[in-house]
Amino acid sequence: MTQFDDRERAFETKFARDEDMVFRVTARRNKLFGQWAAALMGLTPEETTSYATSVVQADFEEAGDDDVVRKVLGDLTAAGVDTDEATIRQSLTDKTVDARRQLMGS
Repeated sequence: MTQFDDRERAFETKFARDEDMVFRVTARRNKLFGQWAAALMGLTPEETTSYATSVVQADFEEAGDDDVVRKVLGDLTAAGVDTDEATIRQSLTDKTVDARRQLMGS
């Protein structure tokens, strides 16, 4: 039964690592996404850092990406940036790829 226990522990360890990586990719993606939106709004470097952090925190409001999309779309609209939800979602997808590349490279 030792082999079975070893396999079970290995699967649990792999699952934990995979979940950690998903969390890290999502957090990095949200930071990059916030930086992208801040650039569109013309924020200063200090404001950009603060805004990117607020986008990361917005993701904890509900499951999925809708909370992040809603926040950034609302902020961009309030800042007078001409954009739509499709553009926001495409940027979110692009930032997911960028975040994954950054984390795999490090």
